[in-house]
Amino acid sequence: MDDVPFFDIQLPYELAINIFQYLDRKELGRCAQVSKTWKVIAEDEVLWYRLCQQEGHLPESSISDYSCWKLIFQECRAKEHMLRTNWKNRKGAVSELEHIPDAVLCDVHSHDGVVVAGYTSGDVRVWDTRTWDYTAPFLESEYEEDEPGMQPYVSFVRINSSLAVAAYEDGFLNIWDLRTGKYPVHRFEHDARIQALALSREDAIVATASAFDVVMLRPSEEGYWQITAEFEVQKLVDYLEIVPDTGRYPVAVATAGDLVYLLKAEDSARTLHYVYGQPVTCLDVSASQAAFGVKSLGWVYEGNKILVYSLEAERCLSKLGNALGDFTCVNLRDSPPNLMVSGNMDRRVRIHDLRTDKIALSLSAHQLGVSAVQMDDWKIVSGGEEGLVSVWDYRMSQKLWEVHSRHPVRHLSFTSHSLITANVPYERVVRNTDLDNFTAHRRHRGLIHAYEFAVDRLAFQSALPVCRAAGDTAPTYSYDLALAFP
Repeated sequence: MDDVPFFDIQLPYELAINIFQYLDRKELGRCAQVSKTWKVIAEDEVLWYRLCQQEGHLPESSISDYSCWKLIFQECRAKEHMLRTNWKNRKGAVSELEHIPDAVLCDVHSHDGVVVAGYTSGDVRVWDTRTWDYTAPFLESEYEEDEPGMQPYVSFVRINSSLAVAAYEDGFLNIWDLRTGKYPVHRFEHDARIQALALSREDAIVATASAFDVVMLRPSEEGYWQITAEFEVQKLVDYLEIVPDTGRYPVAVATAGDLVYLLKAEDSARTLHYVYGQPVTCLDVSASQAAFGVKSLGWVYEGNKILVYSLEAERCLSKLGNALGDFTCVNLRDSPPNLMVSGNMDRRVRIHDLRTDKIALSLSAHQLGVSAVQMDDWKIVSGGEEGLVSVWDYRMSQKLWEVHSRHPVRHLSFTSHSLITANVPYERVVRNTDLDNFTAHRRHRGLIHAYEFAVDRLAFQSALPVCRAAGDTAPTYSYDLALAFP
């Protein structure tokens, strides 16, 4: 009974499994109809567990966690289909995160549904949108309590799964550990204003740029934060990103005017790209590549481009775009393999094919220019300077829906089941303060919206204690988003 009839030969069961592992779900279903013996092989737990892992379902699970992986695979695909349908039809729940009275929103960042925001009052708040409990606490700073309202503006905020970081206008930097409490675990001071801030998505690595210095911070084995590396650059840094998955030594990419630097912790600052008079307008990095927009100036106008560099070989791999407007945003890290999405001041969102160095799709999206963009395997979410957030099915070249707010979209981030958007004002002054707080907030102070498209996620409990309110929870409202935002 251990041998399996395979046409005119008998094969051991293990060898038959090795052959069947090259089949997809449809081919396994057809093989299961051949005979009872083939049905047993086609429904083996190892095969369906491998299919789940290949398609990204339950990636952290082991094969012993469930008894029927074929059923788990079917349930995951049904949930994926439901999420896609909800995205297309705007069905789900939406919430506007609570604002701070008499303060203007300065910067917003999010990671896996956890949102951090900084304000002109110097306050920093964190929400865990996975719980739909939006009475989030403030992250405390170490400024003197006898000087209320005298805290400097928050310049930048960043967050990952365990840390929240805020940079202030006076050059101070606060780092909070979300797992331990609301008070900073480290405080660092620069002599001048911080121009750029970066936080690793996976690791406890922080990079800051102030004046002509770039500093990398990380905790020691004992948990004490210290300077890992310090670099000197020739110009003021405009954009700064930390390269993921670099192992022991952190690596960052910084742009300063028309210079692009590769910053390795065990080495000095190295020039990755430099063309005089062609400033860099946006930046994003992945584990092996860096993509940045370049503005073409001078007597010979070549058009604005996006350059893709190999971080290992330190050479240019692709020159993409050739657009009239400036590239304002590019997303390389979150895009599907061999694809990259970008936004431009010429109102267009472009998908670039890195294999052919050509534009796979160009969409006319925003009247005042694109300010933020992200894509996955079937959709694009873009934000514009006019405050519009648009969702596209790029395979059909069709806009699915849009929502509008007064201020430019400065941050957007989505997963398969949620979307975070932030409209941050140009001006940091509140006008007409005698009006109703809610009205004044919508007009002058900025907005943060959280959308949830998976109903079963609404009661999800978070593991981050600092993001939970000490007591009750807020009610959940689930409805058709199209009714709320016609």
